[in-house]
Amino acid sequence: MYTSILQNISKHISLDKEEADYFMGLIRFKEVPRKALILREGQACNYLSYILLGAFRVYYVDEHLREITVKFAIADSWVTDMHCFLNDKPANLYIEAIDESCIYQVSATNLEKLLHHVPKFERFFRILSQYAYTREQFRNIENLSLSAEERYNSFLETYPRITQVATQKQIASYLGITPEFLSVLRKEKTLRRIS
Repeated sequence: MYTSILQNISKHISLDKEEADYFMGLIRFKEVPRKALILREGQACNYLSYILLGAFRVYYVDEHLREITVKFAIADSWVTDMHCFLNDKPANLYIEAIDESCIYQVSATNLEKLLHHVPKFERFFRILSQYAYTREQFRNIENLSLSAEERYNSFLETYPRITQVATQKQIASYLGITPEFLSVLRKEKTLRRIS
């Protein structure tokens, strides 16, 4: 049952049986139906989630009540509103399952226990933070330097399965374009494949 999450961790640190057992005793398993929220804006942000199966989108609601997707999170990745989780602040973001999903969650309290009892997890979460920062930096550069079509192609390479579970509106908001323009890009891509 814990194979995937332990393999994810083993990419960066090695755990002995006692350390792995301690970690597994601190996490909880949760099934999340499609369209369910695991975090809402204003809610206490108490959990860091590992996605075992499924997919999530992270978004905020702007002043015009539009949902702006800032991230998609897929199986074998971690998700939370990191700023609020680390600083014990109410969430700024929503995290919604866009597919039937299963997650493991560690609470902020249990994470502190884990870091104290198994200090090598400090390294694991530092590496996760570095990867997350790098991804965000790369995404910012793409948004500033690539055309909409190039951003869409990059999105398809990064998240090939998301197009099957996310709506066109959600993908368009992530790319910073309108759903109508995304429809045009998709049609052009299909026509190029056919010819």
